[in-house]
Amino acid sequence: MKVKLPYGYSFLEADIPDKRLAGILTTTAAHPKAGGVALVEEALAHPIESAGLSELAEKAHKVVIVTSDHTRPLPSRQTMPSLLREIRLGNPKAEITILIATGLHRPPTSAELEAKFGVELVERENFVAHNAEDSSSLVRLADLPSGAPFLVNRLAVEADLLIAEGFIEPHFFAGYSGGRKSILPGISGRETILVNHSAAFIDHPNTQSGTLSGNIFHRDMVDAAGQVNLRFILNVTLDEGKNIAAAFAGHPDEAFARGAQFVEKTTKLTCKRAEIVLTSNGGYPLDQNLYQAVKSLRTAEYAALKGGVIITAASCLDGIGGASFQSMLTNPGGPKRILEEIRSTPAAETSLDQWQVQVLVRILQEYHVIVVTEGVKPEVLSAMGLDSATNLEEALNKAYTRTGPAAKVVVIPNGAGVFIESED
Repeated sequence: MKVKLPYGYSFLEADIPDKRLAGILTTTAAHPKAGGVALVEEALAHPIESAGLSELAEKAHKVVIVTSDHTRPLPSRQTMPSLLREIRLGNPKAEITILIATGLHRPPTSAELEAKFGVELVERENFVAHNAEDSSSLVRLADLPSGAPFLVNRLAVEADLLIAEGFIEPHFFAGYSGGRKSILPGISGRETILVNHSAAFIDHPNTQSGTLSGNIFHRDMVDAAGQVNLRFILNVTLDEGKNIAAAFAGHPDEAFARGAQFVEKTTKLTCKRAEIVLTSNGGYPLDQNLYQAVKSLRTAEYAALKGGVIITAASCLDGIGGASFQSMLTNPGGPKRILEEIRSTPAAETSLDQWQVQVLVRILQEYHVIVVTEGVKPEVLSAMGLDSATNLEEALNKAYTRTGPAAKVVVIPNGAGVFIESED
């Protein structure tokens, strides 16, 4: 059977013998008849447990909209104009700042901003990229429930009305993206993010896709959003083609909860584990670097038999994604030694990218991982403990050789957009 996986701006295809194919796992979200803009405007017209955005804006002089950066597929060309229109309907004189929630990512380039928001909107509106390293732009508020110090962008704290837009999908340790995640890690300070992403957090049994109850990441994020008085959110969900499938607007907690319930119904999938799992990170922008591609590996882990092979396709147009990510993975002691060092690191001394390395080396201890990419050289991947292939056919042949003629294959076309419960 021919299968197709998102890769960069296009797709990769492979033929898998029917006798080997154990299943293809995709989201059940159907693209609605209404277009994305219509869904957004309907959500804004009927906010969940909140006054309308135009009403909230009436007496707000300084309005800040927190939005996703270039690493997220939020279709802001469809969402942001509606938010701006609602605000100005209530208060034509409002001073609006669009704050890019970069977390610890690099700031977007001008070209990336224009691609995400459109040239006209970028030229007309006031955009500010959050800088987690700039202490002068941060304010310290009360410590978070975990004890982490909470430093956050000053613009958010000083706003008369704080809004966030985002998209909701399974997240491999926050449970789901969206909602409160715009604040932490989105516009938080470096120290806050590092403690919040420490080894103990990553190892906690409830920090996994689809889990909010007892999730210590989620608890800190909700507290952070409350401290900065996040008043209103617009969150969307996306189908396999990155089209808006549903939109949720209103109170930050209630609208997010409604959206997360929808995502659980459409992205929670079950399967029996197989010797080989073939997946991708969903194409651009989520597969723009190797760092981000770990998300698909985490999903595949729930569908793979121990000792099996996980193949992920990621274009890595932006390379590896961080020098620290690469350097930690080239530790000559291998995955076991890397994990020991990470787990012995105090929370306050958490290093950049440590959490992603922690997830990856846990996987490497149990599975053989093959990365299909043109963006990172094979010798570089090898030094990081990863096998490589230039196409899906080469990767599958490597996997067949390792697992034998009876091995089955589970295909997860978008490993970053679903989460798995094993039936085994």
